[in-house]
Amino acid sequence: MEPDKKKETEGSVVDSTLKPNTITSLKRDFQALGVKPGAVIIMHSSLSKIGWTVGGSVAVIRAIMQTLTPEGTLVMPSFTSNNSEPSKWENPPVPKAWWDMIRNEMPAFEPNITPTRGVGSVVETFRTWPNVLRSNHPMSSFAAWGKNAKFITENHELIEDLGEGSPISRLYELNGQVLLIGVTHENNSSIHLAEYRSDFPGKKYNKTGCAMLVNNQREWVEWEELDVNSDDFEQLGKDFESKINYTPGKIGMAESRLISIREIVDYGIEWLKENRKVP
Repeated sequence: MEPDKKKETEGSVVDSTLKPNTITSLKRDFQALGVKPGAVIIMHSSLSKIGWTVGGSVAVIRAIMQTLTPEGTLVMPSFTSNNSEPSKWENPPVPKAWWDMIRNEMPAFEPNITPTRGVGSVVETFRTWPNVLRSNHPMSSFAAWGKNAKFITENHELIEDLGEGSPISRLYELNGQVLLIGVTHENNSSIHLAEYRSDFPGKKYNKTGCAMLVNNQREWVEWEELDVNSDDFEQLGKDFESKINYTPGKIGMAESRLISIREIVDYGIEWLKENRKVP
Protein backbone atom coordinates (compact mmCIF):
# COMPACT_ATOMS: atom_id res chain seq x y z
CA MET A 1 0.00 0.00 0.00
CA GLU A 2 1.60 3.27 -1.08
CA PRO A 3 1.38 6.68 0.60
CA ASP A 4 -1.28 9.07 -0.69
CA LYS A 5 -0.13 10.75 -3.88
CA LYS A 6 -1.75 14.06 -2.80
CA LYS A 7 -1.76 15.01 0.85
CA GLU A 8 -4.89 16.94 1.75
CA THR A 9 -4.51 19.72 4.31
CA GLU A 10 -6.82 19.86 7.30
CA GLY A 11 -8.12 23.17 5.94
CA SER A 12 -9.15 21.60 2.64
CA VAL A 13 -10.93 18.81 4.54
CA VAL A 14 -12.79 21.40 6.65
CA ASP A 15 -13.79 23.29 3.49
CA SER A 16 -15.20 20.15 1.88
CA THR A 17 -17.10 18.99 5.00
CA LEU A 18 -20.75 19.99 5.31
CA LYS A 19 -21.20 18.74 8.88
CA PRO A 20 -18.50 17.37 11.22
CA ASN A 21 -18.48 13.66 11.97
CA THR A 22 -18.61 12.49 15.58
CA ILE A 23 -18.39 9.15 17.37
CA THR A 24 -22.19 9.19 17.54
CA SER A 25 -22.70 9.88 13.82
CA LEU A 26 -19.98 7.43 12.76
CA LYS A 27 -21.55 4.64 14.83
CA ARG A 28 -24.82 5.27 12.99
CA ASP A 29 -22.95 5.09 9.69
CA PHE A 30 -21.18 1.84 10.60
CA GLN A 31 -24.48 0.24 11.63
CA ALA A 32 -26.18 1.43 8.42
CA LEU A 33 -23.37 -0.08 6.34
CA GLY A 34 -23.94 -3.42 8.05
CA VAL A 35 -21.25 -3.62 10.75
CA LYS A 36 -22.62 -5.96 13.42
CA PRO A 37 -21.61 -6.55 17.06
CA GLY A 38 -19.22 -9.51 17.20
CA ALA A 39 -18.10 -9.21 13.56
CA VAL A 40 -14.51 -9.83 12.44
CA ILE A 41 -13.39 -6.91 10.29
CA ILE A 42 -10.21 -5.75 8.59
CA MET A 43 -10.45 -2.01 7.94
CA HIS A 44 -8.69 0.15 5.36
CA SER A 45 -9.52 3.85 5.59
CA SER A 46 -8.73 7.40 4.51
CA LEU A 47 -9.43 9.86 7.32
CA SER A 48 -9.51 12.85 4.97
CA LYS A 49 -12.14 11.19 2.74
CA ILE A 50 -14.42 10.67 5.77
CA GLY A 51 -14.49 14.44 6.24
CA TRP A 52 -13.58 16.55 9.24
CA THR A 53 -14.14 14.50 12.38
CA VAL A 54 -14.34 15.66 15.99
CA GLY A 55 -11.44 13.75 17.53
CA GLY A 56 -9.95 12.59 14.22
CA SER A 57 -8.61 9.06 14.06
CA VAL A 58 -9.36 8.41 17.75
CA ALA A 59 -13.07 9.04 17.12
CA VAL A 60 -13.11 6.71 14.09
CA ILE A 61 -11.50 3.91 16.11
CA ARG A 62 -13.77 4.40 19.13
CA ALA A 63 -16.84 4.39 16.88
CA ILE A 64 -15.94 1.13 15.12
CA MET A 65 -14.88 -0.55 18.39
CA GLN A 66 -18.11 0.45 20.12
CA THR A 67 -20.09 -0.87 17.14
CA LEU A 68 -18.23 -4.20 17.12
CA THR A 69 -18.19 -4.54 20.96
CA PRO A 70 -15.38 -6.51 22.68
CA GLU A 71 -16.94 -9.69 21.22
CA GLY A 72 -15.91 -8.41 17.80
CA THR A 73 -12.47 -8.17 16.24
CA LEU A 74 -10.86 -5.23 14.43
CA VAL A 75 -7.77 -5.67 12.25
CA MET A 76 -5.67 -3.22 10.24
CA PRO A 77 -2.55 -3.70 8.11
CA SER A 78 0.40 -2.16 9.98
CA PHE A 79 2.88 -2.53 7.12
CA THR A 80 6.45 -1.21 7.25
CA SER A 81 7.28 -0.93 3.56
CA ASN A 82 10.46 1.05 4.27
CA ASN A 83 11.97 -2.08 5.89
CA SER A 84 12.39 -3.85 2.57
CA GLU A 85 14.80 -4.47 -0.28
CA PRO A 86 15.90 -0.92 -1.28
CA SER A 87 16.58 -1.80 -4.94
CA LYS A 88 12.80 -2.13 -5.36
CA TRP A 89 11.81 1.19 -3.79
CA GLU A 90 9.71 3.42 -6.04
CA ASN A 91 8.04 6.01 -3.78
CA PRO A 92 10.65 7.42 -3.78
CA PRO A 93 13.53 5.43 -5.27
CA VAL A 94 16.96 5.94 -3.70
CA PRO A 95 20.41 5.97 -5.37
CA LYS A 96 22.06 2.58 -5.92
CA ALA A 97 25.05 3.81 -3.89
CA TRP A 98 22.79 3.86 -0.81
CA TRP A 99 21.49 0.29 -1.07
CA ASP A 100 24.21 -1.50 0.90
CA MET A 101 24.14 1.12 3.64
CA ILE A 102 20.37 0.69 3.98
CA ARG A 103 20.71 -3.10 4.17
CA ASN A 104 23.45 -2.77 6.77
CA GLU A 105 21.92 -0.04 8.92
CA MET A 106 18.11 -0.33 8.75
CA PRO A 107 16.90 -0.83 12.36
CA ALA A 108 15.36 -4.24 13.00
CA PHE A 109 11.58 -4.45 13.09
CA GLU A 110 10.18 -4.34 16.64
CA PRO A 111 6.38 -4.64 16.91
CA ASN A 112 6.07 -2.17 19.79
CA ILE A 113 8.37 0.45 18.27
CA THR A 114 8.49 0.40 14.47
CA PRO A 115 5.96 2.84 12.97
CA THR A 116 3.76 2.04 10.01
CA ARG A 117 4.41 3.58 6.61
CA GLY A 118 1.92 4.63 3.97
CA VAL A 119 -1.20 3.10 5.54
CA GLY A 120 -2.72 6.25 7.05
CA SER A 121 -3.14 8.00 10.39
CA VAL A 122 -5.98 5.78 11.60
CA VAL A 123 -3.71 2.73 11.48
CA GLU A 124 -0.83 4.49 13.21
CA THR A 125 -3.22 5.55 16.02
CA PHE A 126 -4.63 2.01 16.24
CA ARG A 127 -1.16 0.43 16.37
CA THR A 128 -0.44 1.98 19.78
CA TRP A 129 -3.96 1.55 21.20
CA PRO A 130 -4.28 -0.36 24.51
CA ASN A 131 -4.80 -4.12 24.08
CA VAL A 132 -3.97 -4.04 20.37
CA LEU A 133 -1.67 -6.88 19.33
CA ARG A 134 0.68 -6.72 16.36
CA SER A 135 1.99 -9.65 14.38
CA ASN A 136 5.74 -10.10 14.19
CA HIS A 137 6.29 -9.98 10.43
CA PRO A 138 9.06 -7.42 9.84
CA MET A 139 7.52 -6.06 6.63
CA SER A 140 3.84 -7.08 6.46
CA SER A 141 2.57 -7.00 10.05
CA PHE A 142 -1.08 -6.66 11.05
CA ALA A 143 -2.53 -5.08 14.19
CA ALA A 144 -5.63 -6.52 15.85
CA TRP A 145 -7.99 -5.83 18.76
CA GLY A 146 -10.81 -7.85 20.24
CA LYS A 147 -11.88 -11.43 20.68
CA ASN A 148 -9.78 -13.04 17.92
CA ALA A 149 -6.78 -10.70 18.03
CA LYS A 150 -4.33 -13.30 19.37
CA PHE A 151 -5.39 -16.00 16.89
CA ILE A 152 -5.05 -13.57 13.97
CA THR A 153 -1.65 -12.12 14.89
CA GLU A 154 0.32 -15.00 16.43
CA ASN A 155 2.95 -16.97 14.52
CA HIS A 156 3.01 -14.77 11.42
CA GLU A 157 5.63 -16.65 9.39
CA LEU A 158 8.28 -14.79 7.41
CA ILE A 159 7.55 -16.67 4.17
CA GLU A 160 4.13 -16.19 2.52
CA ASP A 161 3.59 -12.97 4.46
CA LEU A 162 0.13 -12.49 2.91
CA GLY A 163 -0.58 -16.14 2.09
CA GLU A 164 -1.28 -19.33 4.03
CA GLY A 165 -0.80 -18.97 7.78
CA SER A 166 -0.88 -15.17 7.54
CA PRO A 167 -3.39 -12.96 9.37
CA ILE A 168 -5.33 -12.73 6.07
CA SER A 169 -5.72 -16.51 5.91
CA ARG A 170 -7.01 -16.45 9.50
CA LEU A 171 -9.48 -13.72 8.66
CA TYR A 172 -10.65 -15.93 5.78
CA GLU A 173 -10.95 -18.87 8.19
CA LEU A 174 -13.06 -16.75 10.58
CA ASN A 175 -15.34 -15.66 7.72
CA GLY A 176 -14.30 -12.05 8.27
CA GLN A 177 -15.24 -8.96 6.31
CA VAL A 178 -13.19 -6.23 4.69
CA LEU A 179 -14.26 -2.63 5.33
CA LEU A 180 -13.04 -0.07 2.78
CA ILE A 181 -13.62 3.56 3.81
CA GLY A 182 -12.74 6.13 1.18
CA VAL A 183 -10.28 3.76 -0.53
CA THR A 184 -10.67 1.34 -3.43
CA HIS A 185 -10.00 -2.38 -3.71
CA GLU A 186 -6.45 -1.45 -4.73
CA ASN A 187 -5.94 -1.05 -0.96
CA ASN A 188 -7.73 -4.33 -0.19
CA SER A 189 -4.81 -6.42 1.09
CA SER A 190 -7.06 -9.47 1.56
CA ILE A 191 -6.99 -10.00 -2.22
CA HIS A 192 -3.28 -10.88 -1.91
CA LEU A 193 -4.45 -14.21 -0.46
CA ALA A 194 -6.13 -14.86 -3.81
CA GLU A 195 -2.77 -14.23 -5.52
CA TYR A 196 -1.17 -16.93 -3.38
CA ARG A 197 -4.02 -19.36 -4.09
CA SER A 198 -4.35 -18.63 -7.81
CA ASP A 199 -2.33 -20.14 -10.65
CA PHE A 200 -2.35 -16.94 -12.72
CA PRO A 201 -0.16 -16.26 -15.79
CA GLY A 202 3.33 -15.01 -15.01
CA LYS A 203 3.24 -15.99 -11.32
CA LYS A 204 6.77 -15.70 -9.97
CA TYR A 205 8.84 -15.32 -6.82
CA ASN A 206 11.55 -12.71 -6.24
CA LYS A 207 14.31 -12.27 -3.70
CA THR A 208 13.39 -9.81 -0.98
CA GLY A 209 14.89 -8.82 2.35
CA CYS A 210 14.48 -6.81 5.53
CA ALA A 211 16.05 -6.06 8.90
CA MET A 212 14.83 -8.24 11.76
CA LEU A 213 15.89 -9.64 15.09
CA VAL A 214 17.32 -13.17 14.97
CA ASN A 215 18.17 -14.47 18.48
CA ASN A 216 17.95 -10.85 19.65
CA GLN A 217 20.57 -9.75 17.12
CA ARG A 218 19.81 -7.46 14.18
CA GLU A 219 20.26 -9.21 10.84
CA TRP A 220 19.41 -8.42 7.22
CA VAL A 221 17.49 -11.54 6.20
CA GLU A 222 16.73 -12.47 2.57
CA TRP A 223 14.21 -14.95 1.16
CA GLU A 224 12.15 -15.70 -1.95
CA GLU A 225 8.66 -14.16 -1.82
CA LEU A 226 5.71 -14.10 -4.20
CA ASP A 227 5.82 -11.10 -6.53
CA VAL A 228 2.48 -9.59 -5.51
CA ASN A 229 0.84 -6.78 -7.47
CA SER A 230 -2.26 -4.79 -6.56
CA ASP A 231 -2.45 -2.86 -9.84
CA ASP A 232 -5.46 -4.85 -11.08
CA PHE A 233 -7.23 -5.17 -7.69
CA GLU A 234 -9.48 -2.18 -8.34
CA GLN A 235 -10.83 -3.78 -11.54
CA LEU A 236 -11.14 -7.16 -9.82
CA GLY A 237 -13.16 -5.49 -7.06
CA LYS A 238 -15.40 -3.66 -9.53
CA ASP A 239 -16.12 -6.89 -11.37
CA PHE A 240 -16.89 -8.69 -8.10
CA GLU A 241 -19.26 -5.94 -6.96
CA SER A 242 -20.99 -5.99 -10.34
CA LYS A 243 -21.42 -9.77 -10.08
CA ILE A 244 -23.06 -9.59 -6.62
CA ASN A 245 -24.87 -6.33 -7.44
CA TYR A 246 -23.23 -4.53 -4.52
CA THR A 247 -24.14 -0.94 -3.65
CA PRO A 248 -21.59 1.01 -1.57
CA GLY A 249 -22.66 3.09 1.43
CA LYS A 250 -21.14 6.03 3.27
CA ILE A 251 -19.03 6.47 6.39
CA GLY A 252 -19.07 10.20 6.91
CA MET A 253 -18.53 11.56 3.41
CA ALA A 254 -16.47 8.57 2.27
CA GLU A 255 -17.82 5.98 -0.15
CA SER A 256 -17.50 2.75 1.81
CA ARG A 257 -17.83 -0.99 1.31
CA LEU A 258 -18.32 -3.99 3.59
CA ILE A 259 -17.43 -7.18 1.71
CA SER A 260 -17.03 -10.86 2.63
CA ILE A 261 -13.34 -11.83 2.54
CA ARG A 262 -14.14 -15.42 1.59
CA GLU A 263 -16.34 -14.35 -1.31
CA ILE A 264 -13.91 -11.86 -2.83
CA VAL A 265 -10.85 -14.11 -2.32
CA ASP A 266 -12.60 -17.10 -3.91
CA TYR A 267 -13.78 -14.89 -6.78
CA GLY A 268 -10.30 -13.41 -7.10
CA ILE A 269 -8.61 -16.80 -7.54
CA GLU A 270 -10.53 -17.41 -10.78
CA TRP A 271 -10.53 -13.75 -11.88
CA LEU A 272 -6.72 -13.60 -11.72
CA LYS A 273 -6.40 -16.80 -13.78
CA GLU A 274 -8.58 -15.33 -16.49
CA ASN A 275 -7.70 -11.64 -16.43
CA ARG A 276 -4.21 -11.00 -15.09
CA LYS A 277 -1.86 -9.92 -17.85
CA VAL A 278 1.71 -11.21 -17.98
CA PRO A 279 4.01 -8.19 -17.36
